[in-house]
Amino acid sequence: MTRITICVAVFLLSLTSAAAQTTQSSSDCADVKAQVTRLETRLRDWPALARYRDANTKLNAPAKGEHRVVFMGDSITDSWQSPKYGGFFPGKPYVDRGISGQTTPQMLLRFRPDVIALRPDVAVILAGINDLAGNTGPMTLEAIEDNLVSMSELAKANSIRVVFASILPVSDYEKDKDGKPIIQTTRRPPEKIRALNEWMKTYAAKNKSIYLDYYSSMIDEKGFLQDELSEDGLHPNAKGYAVMAPLAEQAIAVALKTRSR
Repeated sequence: MTRITICVAVFLLSLTSAAAQTTQSSSDCADVKAQVTRLETRLRDWPALARYRDANTKLNAPAKGEHRVVFMGDSITDSWQSPKYGGFFPGKPYVDRGISGQTTPQMLLRFRPDVIALRPDVAVILAGINDLAGNTGPMTLEAIEDNLVSMSELAKANSIRVVFASILPVSDYEKDKDGKPIIQTTRRPPEKIRALNEWMKTYAAKNKSIYLDYYSSMIDEKGFLQDELSEDGLHPNAKGYAVMAPLAEQAIAVALKTRSR
């Protein structure tokens, strides 16, 4: 009887183990399927033209005397809309067209529907950090610059003033939920950030555009993004956006005083 009991127990344990493995396999399959679906969606709409299509359609033309401003960018621009950061310039005719993770070739493809078609007086372009990280493949500084020039030329051809926003510094100060350091400088080398910002500053001066310098106000003595301005060493937190907002307002004010092409 004891032997039978033992055999039954072993059999039940084997069934439990098999069921656990099946559950794990099912979970893994579900994760893979979800990832494939995301990738398929991205491939069908690589520049994410659909993200703001409905919002663009519903947005009325600027009212008489209204100075509309469109912010084109990546996650730093995209996240600015979050209520936890105070909203996106409440009461201002400013339009946020940031998309998390995007690079300059993606932004260039959606520049016409997401910027030009909205008929702004000013376009604020914050782009390049994800290019350096290789989000959509390897990118040289020259290739990033070419895309920025193309966006600028498109804007000016449509009488839109251009503000080039500097890329923010990054840091390795922060830690993840497990206490491990979050290293940002490997994928986004500070020297390349500085080089791209210097290029933007020079290009803007030569081409009657405005250079919006977030970088100098957010960097510390070690050359990193100030610790208190970010939770992950890459994206600004509420304090970070509080630094950026008045700088953006100042640059826009200057841009509106300049003549469009």
